[in-house]
Amino acid sequence: MALNKRDVEHVIEELSGGKVPERGLEALAVGIERERGELHRQLERTREGAGGVKFLRGGYGCGKTFLARLTVADAQSQERNFATSFVVVSDNDLHFHRFDDVYRKVVSELSTRACRRGALADVLDRWVAKVEESLIALGRDPDAPGFDQEVLKKLDEHLALHTKNEVPQDFVRAVRTIFELKQRRQLADAAALLSWLSGSQNVSSAVKKLADIKGEIQSTDALAYLRGILAIVKGAGYAGLVIVIDEAETILRMKSDVRAKSLNGMRQIDDIAGSFHGLLWIFTGTPEFFDTNRGVKGLQPLYDRIQFRTEGGFVPFKQPQLQLQPFNKARLKEVSMKLRSLYPAKNRDDFERRVTPEYLDLLVNEVTEGFCGDVGVVPRQFLRRLVNVLELVDSEPTFNPGPGKPVLDPNLTPTEENKQAGKPEFEAEPGDADGYEVMDI
Repeated sequence: MALNKRDVEHVIEELSGGKVPERGLEALAVGIERERGELHRQLERTREGAGGVKFLRGGYGCGKTFLARLTVADAQSQERNFATSFVVVSDNDLHFHRFDDVYRKVVSELSTRACRRGALADVLDRWVAKVEESLIALGRDPDAPGFDQEVLKKLDEHLALHTKNEVPQDFVRAVRTIFELKQRRQLADAAALLSWLSGSQNVSSAVKKLADIKGEIQSTDALAYLRGILAIVKGAGYAGLVIVIDEAETILRMKSDVRAKSLNGMRQIDDIAGSFHGLLWIFTGTPEFFDTNRGVKGLQPLYDRIQFRTEGGFVPFKQPQLQLQPFNKARLKEVSMKLRSLYPAKNRDDFERRVTPEYLDLLVNEVTEGFCGDVGVVPRQFLRRLVNVLELVDSEPTFNPGPGKPVLDPNLTPTEENKQAGKPEFEAEPGDADGYEVMDI
């Protein structure tokens, strides 16, 4: 699929900053056909009403975030029509054992093809519009005095049917009141109440009183509220909801008690995922996160449920964990050729004459040797280097591409090298069974 100019610019800009683009990823997808196919299978199951969890495992630089973002794009495609949410685990503002934190981040990052981020307001409006259209199709007059009450009744019935009455009444009252406030053109109050429904803790008591609500969404109720969000998403006409929890290994940086609670929170989600019909969770993490006592292996009930297994050297794709393989030189070369074709050169003939496939072979060799075979560092740093070269070739007529300085200073210590490459440092706490290990993100 050809990318438009805006998406091409986005891809180039993000890669030059060492980031994974949010759009246009299909143009760079290389060597992940089977893994992508398994996630497509999961999306189809979810569309048909299943609920589930899939874990993407792989070392630093294997493309976990890339594949997760590509799956979000695939899910949002016109063909599949899912709503999505992409959440990065943070030790600052997301404590995974607090489901109110998880809920707030999921809803704030809610995204659709029509609305890139913060899409709850748009999704809610689309749901209401569908209900109104269904009533009009039955011959109801939208200008009649009782029409709004019929709409509210249908909204209540939909929530009851699709959540089995498991959503808190505060959720129902908030939805009803938002609709009523909008009908009365009290848009500021409606927006404030929508913020409360999104998990904000900065909504005035006066606004909450309009819906007869007290306090905030609590961790104990947050997953029940998520059922309500899922019901609204499906009521708006979307196939379901895909939630990505990226960089789960960040949990390893947390104190032991918080880490244990976060892992137990993950276990709870895995246990109840099947009852959220139309919701797919995708977690990404390193092998150290899944296989060490500081991580999933330290919580035996979770480890038993999602343990990664091989059979005679072969890896079943349908098991809970989907393994991503490290990049090799062949994949880097293929990606570089795709990026060369994608780059919007001013003079295509001159551009391709100076950036030859043979030069790309040399660049792949130079960068991989510069990192001493550290495949976890190579892909992101290689693409940054390549984008810089492509830019110079396109803008500087006298620039002659060729092997240059190493990407990293060879005098750096391993720790300094990790910092420059974007790798965090993890320190073991006293009593941790696995001791100190450097974890790759």
